[in-house]
Amino acid sequence: MSAPALIARHVHAHAHGTPAGRVVLDYEARFLRRKVLPLEDGRRLLVDLPQTTSLDHGVALVCEDGSEVLVDAAPEPLYAVTGGALARIAWHVGNRHTPCQIEADRLLIRRDHVMRDMLARIGAEVTEITAPFTPEGGAYGHGRTHGHDHSHGHGPHDHSHDHDHSGAGAHDHA
Repeated sequence: MSAPALIARHVHAHAHGTPAGRVVLDYEARFLRRKVLPLEDGRRLLVDLPQTTSLDHGVALVCEDGSEVLVDAAPEPLYAVTGGALARIAWHVGNRHTPCQIEADRLLIRRDHVMRDMLARIGAEVTEITAPFTPEGGAYGHGRTHGHDHSHGHGPHDHSHDHDHSGAGAHDHA
């Protein structure tokens, strides 16, 4: 098999221009450190990050040549959970440390028959759907409970930062 066309060693919170490619990954596949990934256009990307990282939907992988590859969340089998006592239902989901996407009128969780049975017992309505899964981060703002850094550090690569950091599109460079 041929060598990957691109090598990414850094992650940005968003793309800084037009991405050179796009990779679509489900929730589990977005948790990685080193892996070869297929881009939508057929090229291959070697991701080689300093540590295991949870890649959120919309982040950009920064390649050695300065280009960026956009990460999108793939549609996957989920449960849409609704009910009159949604806050109580959410507590039960969280008490089981289950990754959960919280929306205004529903919760989204990955399909699991044990969770489905428990939710039905407490009065939740559970519907099977297929959608991108972008669960909430942990209590300290991290995507998963494993320890890792979400800083916007730039490391040894070169790029310009001539975009606006004020208003709705702002992001943190902590």
